[in-house]
Amino acid sequence: MSTTMFRLSLPAAFLAAGVAMGASAPAFAMSMPSSNQQNSTDTKSTKPPPTCLKKGTVWDDKQKKCVAQKKGNQSDQSLLEQGWRLARTGHYDLAIDLFMLMRDRSDPSALNGLGYANRKLGRFDIGIGYYQAALAIDPDYVLAREYLGEGYAATGRIDLARVQLDEIKQRCGTLCEAYQHLDWAISDATRGVE
Repeated sequence: MSTTMFRLSLPAAFLAAGVAMGASAPAFAMSMPSSNQQNSTDTKSTKPPPTCLKKGTVWDDKQKKCVAQKKGNQSDQSLLEQGWRLARTGHYDLAIDLFMLMRDRSDPSALNGLGYANRKLGRFDIGIGYYQAALAIDPDYVLAREYLGEGYAATGRIDLARVQLDEIKQRCGTLCEAYQHLDWAISDATRGVE
């Protein structure tokens, strides 16, 4: 199966497998965000991991250089950090490649990263599917709710974006970044529409 085909079918596979219905999934070794926190991997860390901008390569901490990507030659934590770094700097396709190398395909932060990168590439439905899969595993993941709401707002589904805004408000209030960012995105999307 090609990587592209797998990318497109992963959210559907999660949903079909019952993840969206609350089926259990393996826990990730990293702590999950609480109702008022965001996963630190998703945001800027104090010392960002090195990244490789050549397609097909990944940073190897042991060798201190970029090496060929191979499933299993990097820890999920390293792939997750590098993937988010690439996504945050606009290298969405490279980020997707790294998230897809992870052994734990049910990690909410990786699913959120896949949603983010796909949404930024304009693949809104694919991105939304990944966000939904992440939230099926961790309903309190407010950053995934923010990004899901932003995807809805960008595609004109303001009612669904507001549902996510309300869910964030219930989990961390109106002063948390996720609430404020989604509120701004909804305001931007509705400017001149309502």
